[in-house]
Amino acid sequence: MPGRITFDRLHNFRDLGGHRCSEGRSVRRGLLYRSDSLAKLEGCDWNRFLALGVRTVIDLRYPWEIAARGRVPAGGQFTYLNLSIEHRPYDQAAIDPELDPWRHLADRYAEVAEDGAAELRQALETVAGSAGPLVFHCASGKDRTGLLAALILSLLGVDEDGVAEDFALTEAATDRLIADWAALHGGRTPLWPGYGRAPEEVIRLFLADLTAAHGSVQGYVTGRLGVTDATVGALRDRLLDG
Repeated sequence: MPGRITFDRLHNFRDLGGHRCSEGRSVRRGLLYRSDSLAKLEGCDWNRFLALGVRTVIDLRYPWEIAARGRVPAGGQFTYLNLSIEHRPYDQAAIDPELDPWRHLADRYAEVAEDGAAELRQALETVAGSAGPLVFHCASGKDRTGLLAALILSLLGVDEDGVAEDFALTEAATDRLIADWAALHGGRTPLWPGYGRAPEEVIRLFLADLTAAHGSVQGYVTGRLGVTDATVGALRDRLLDG
């Protein structure tokens, strides 16, 4: 999996560097990572994580998820921020199998883009202004993390195909995400057979809806979120080569 960094207990950790952007530039490696829950770090995994030199961790989960499942261990030389971008909880494992699942997920992403405007703005400003490597994550590193990754990559000039390709890389972790869910739920199988999936169609639907409403991802970011053009410029200066 491109950009994947292997851990024993993390299933969906990867470097967003290497993506090709407009004007022939590319995203710098070793500065921006996305992941599933860092609360699972321990032992050798913790040492692998520390070796990356991460200076900022953005946890996109609800406070109640952190209370129940823990957070990244203390002791690292990094700043920790909890920015809960989702405001309407739903049980993804219990999605009605009769629904169009990808449309359903894209609609939930649209809710996050609307409800979580303040937190998404702070997340983008933090990525733009941070010194050193940064990682952002949620529980599975799929939906909330995938949404933020799509916004960042789009602002950097990665085209929709590249954004969708990155989103769908989570599919390599689906089996392990399902196994984690089963371990927490007495060995049961999720009601929704698509649990843990991340097909390109989901993020393409979300981006199409965002563009229809705001003209472009940048239009959404500078308009609805209120992120300044200077911050977008700082994001590009920090994360793009050349």
